[in-house]
Amino acid sequence: MYWILLIGTALAGWLVQWNLKNKFKKYSSLDMDNGMTGKDVAERMLRENGITDVRVVATNGLLTDNYNPVNRTISLSEDVYGSYNVTAAAVAAHETGHAIQHARAYGPLKMRSALVPVVSFSSRWVTWIIFGGLLLMGSGNRIGSSLLLAGIFLYAAITLFSFITLPVEIDASKRALAWLSNAGITSSRTHFPAQDALKAAAYTYVVAALSSLATLLYYIWIYLGRRD
Repeated sequence: MYWILLIGTALAGWLVQWNLKNKFKKYSSLDMDNGMTGKDVAERMLRENGITDVRVVATNGLLTDNYNPVNRTISLSEDVYGSYNVTAAAVAAHETGHAIQHARAYGPLKMRSALVPVVSFSSRWVTWIIFGGLLLMGSGNRIGSSLLLAGIFLYAAITLFSFITLPVEIDASKRALAWLSNAGITSSRTHFPAQDALKAAAYTYVVAALSSLATLLYYIWIYLGRRD
C-alpha cells in the first residue's frame, strides 16, 4: 500500500509541476492591458492596503518568489519583477497577499511562522534519526525503537507544517485575485488566466502535503510492525 501511495504521490507531483510550468509559460505570453510589471502590481497592492514598511526587490532564479516576514521583503524572480504579463501580475499579487496576511495577523500564517524553527531542525536531522532507528531495530537493539519514534515525531512536525501551509497559500491567492479584480488590474480577458495560474500553483502544495502524510504513515506502520 505504501508503494502505491509513494508512486501515486510522486506521479501526481510530476504532473502538477508539469502543469504549473505549462500554465506559467502560457500566461507569460499574455500581456496585461495596463502594462504594469510585477513590481508595479506588488507596490500598488501594498499601498492600497496601507502597508508602507514592506520592500519589493528582485531575486535570481525561477519560481523563487517569496515573502519574508522577518525582513518584510517581497522577493520577485526576475521574470516576474520586470515583466508585464498575466503570470507576473498573479504571482506578484499572491506574494503581496502574504504580506497582507502578516500585517493583518492571519492565524494560519502565525502558526506556520511559529513552526519554522522546529521544522528547520526536523528537516536537518529527521532522515539521520529515522535511518539510525531502523538500523538499530534491524540489529535487535531496543534503542532503535525509541529513536524511530523520535524521528516520527519530527516528521509529524514537517507534515503538520505542510498542511498548515495549504490555507496560507489558498488565502493569499484569494486575496490576490479579489484585489486584482476590484482594483481593475485584470480585465475580463486576463482575470481567468490569472486565476488559472494561481490554481495550478496551489496544487503543488496539496500534493506536497499528501506526500508528506503518506511517508509519515509509512514510518508509523514500520514502527508498529517492528514493535510487535
